[in-house]
Amino acid sequence: MCRHLAYLGEPGSPAEPVFTAPHSLLVQSYAPGDMRGGGTVNADGFGFGWYPEPGAPPLRYRRREPLWTDDAAPALAASVRSTAFVAAVRNGTTGMPVTEAAAAPFAADRWLFSHNGVVRGWPKSMAGLAGRLDVTELLTLEAPTDSALLWALLRARLRAGEEPLVAVRALVGEVVAAAPGSRLNFLLTDGETLVGTAWSHALSWRRTGAGVLLASEPVDPDPAWQAVPDQHAVRVTADGVDILPLEFPSLERSPLR
Repeated sequence: MCRHLAYLGEPGSPAEPVFTAPHSLLVQSYAPGDMRGGGTVNADGFGFGWYPEPGAPPLRYRRREPLWTDDAAPALAASVRSTAFVAAVRNGTTGMPVTEAAAAPFAADRWLFSHNGVVRGWPKSMAGLAGRLDVTELLTLEAPTDSALLWALLRARLRAGEEPLVAVRALVGEVVAAAPGSRLNFLLTDGETLVGTAWSHALSWRRTGAGVLLASEPVDPDPAWQAVPDQHAVRVTADGVDILPLEFPSLERSPLR
């Protein structure tokens, strides 16, 4: 599975959690602590996205190569200060392409999105949900991957005016119904709100003093890290942090694996 992290708060740099922390995303790319579902490294691309100024659309830096091979990325990350950022390293699912376009974060309008996990039964299991999208949206997916389709489905909800947590919750419910056993850890931000999910995989959070950091794996040994319970969402805003259950009464709860 992939690894990812996101931050929301006062202007900060992705350099520390991505590159210099004791268990940074860089370390997680070659020595992750929790790789459920196969794979030993996250070497199939990486990316990070940020907001150059409040209200501006996000910028991204993505590559198909392993994070540890890119000499330019650390300096670029160190030059960034942003109120929000998302970063990810990828372990591509067998049969899905290893391309720059398949690496998170995905972006559109004011949004950045990352998916850590897998959709079971891909692509057949998602045929019904994919049929809701306009043909043009399907033909212009960034990559033929489960994450890219999830982003297209979520983006459609956001563009229809749904509140971020509502849109994320609805998509998780639809995908779990269509593809039971899927791992659906999402990170979504517009620079003002940050939403994350823990569905059959791990997500933790802690305050940094200037903001809030979410991560698949804690990037340091700080005891302030708190696990987001399985099948829950976390929402971060200027007002604080909310942990909310993702409840779908018509679905059987699946244990964390």
